[in-house]
Amino acid sequence: MKPRDIFAATLLSAAASSAFAGEVYLGAGLPGVMLGYAHPLGSSFTVRGDWATLGTRSKRQTENGINYDAEFGFNRAGLFADWFYWGGLRITGGMTFNNLKLNLVARGDGVTSFQVGNQSVVPGPDERMNVSVKYPKTTPYLGLGYGHQASTGFGFLFDIGASMGKATVSETHSGTILNSIPQAEFDAELAQLREGVAKVRYIPQVSIGLNYRF
Repeated sequence: MKPRDIFAATLLSAAASSAFAGEVYLGAGLPGVMLGYAHPLGSSFTVRGDWATLGTRSKRQTENGINYDAEFGFNRAGLFADWFYWGGLRITGGMTFNNLKLNLVARGDGVTSFQVGNQSVVPGPDERMNVSVKYPKTTPYLGLGYGHQASTGFGFLFDIGASMGKATVSETHSGTILNSIPQAEFDAELAQLREGVAKVRYIPQVSIGLNYRF
């Protein structure tokens, strides 16, 4: 079952199983613009789901004489349970279903040299090196926040927390010159990036928003 199907099924189940009023909400911050639905199961518990996106960003830049095309995209769906321990203050747990990736493409031009590990080469226009950084598709979430408690009318929301997981780095290349370089040289070139990515074990969430309970 796809994340969106899980999201829809959970919301329908919550709506059918509780007599409490539902809620729609909008938010912004990290992880982007957010739209969601929440349903109280009592005065102390709420279940909810939302969809958030930062969209896709593209940028062309030059580093050490090499031209890169960089593309970053992030969308995620989330399913959460809130426990209210004091008024509108709550602890939130759940799962997020992520589509977070960063793609870097270095292209040859027949003039500029590439330093790959200990080897320096001059790739032609038909040669390229692709580096992909991806975050896990499914991750647990834990956070603190305010809002979504059983009530009616408009309200204020705040969340701070993180989806926890570890990103991975992969590389592919094409072209006669780049294919002649041993894979060990590419691994050495990416070692520093892999080490840095290994230290990133969560996606933060810091967002504010408004809701309407009906």
